[in-house]
Amino acid sequence: MTCLLTAVGAHADQPVHWQMGMQEAATPIMHEIRWFEQYTLWFIVPVTLFVLALLIIVALKFRAAKNPVASKTSHNTAIEVVWTLAPVLILLFLAFPSFNLLNAQLTQPENPDLTLKATATQWLWSYEYAAAEGAEPLSFDSYLLKDQDRAAAGKEDKARYPRLLAVDNEMVVPVGKTVRLLVTAAPTDVIHAFAMPAFGVKIDAVPGRLNETWFKPEKEGLYYGQCSELCGKDHAFMPIAIRVVSEQQYTAWHAAAASDLNAANRALMASVDGAPRTVDVAANETN
Repeated sequence: MTCLLTAVGAHADQPVHWQMGMQEAATPIMHEIRWFEQYTLWFIVPVTLFVLALLIIVALKFRAAKNPVASKTSHNTAIEVVWTLAPVLILLFLAFPSFNLLNAQLTQPENPDLTLKATATQWLWSYEYAAAEGAEPLSFDSYLLKDQDRAAAGKEDKARYPRLLAVDNEMVVPVGKTVRLLVTAAPTDVIHAFAMPAFGVKIDAVPGRLNETWFKPEKEGLYYGQCSELCGKDHAFMPIAIRVVSEQQYTAWHAAAASDLNAANRALMASVDGAPRTVDVAANETN
């Protein structure tokens, strides 16, 4: 059990074997989601136990052997008032924090620090960074990282770059900054969904429609998500990876990525991991 808890803490940015709860929160919204989930358990568990106890009592006390003569009781006003008001009160206690959470999720920040567009296609994600004044536009595709490309990409460590979750090009964002995310799908494609559990983000990518969400990552790290809408035979091979770095690292990466994405990724990985990287990831572009 100690090993299991240690593993969960060490890789809180990705799912782990035998995980029993949500991933560690990495945004303010996800903190609220985790709180609300724990809050609802204070209602769900007692209600479940109460209903189970009633079923057992009724099955034992009111079985035919115990009651050869059926009861003639047609109603009980006190009981009827209680079982009407109690659910209403419980739902009210659940509704207000739920509405507050939904409002926080759906209310877009007025002045985001960064705007990104994610376009889904069978079966990859394309990312486009809104060009700042005087900066070069930046866009690239993100594919599932194949096992034969791991060495070239410098991503042999499957604990950090897990199979079926690692990608060739991660979305890169600065820590502590509000990111506005526009999500859609290619015009002739199918419906997908952009989901990042640690961020508390899940939004549909619909052809011809531009949906909008936001997140503000609190911790640096590499976070994994997946397409969460059944979208065809390779639905399971459409991961999402977001690398959260310092503002200085992000600025350097963005400036370099506009002209040479592969070199920018290598430099960023070296900066994050603290070791030089001379690998060539050009092979990944042919995925």
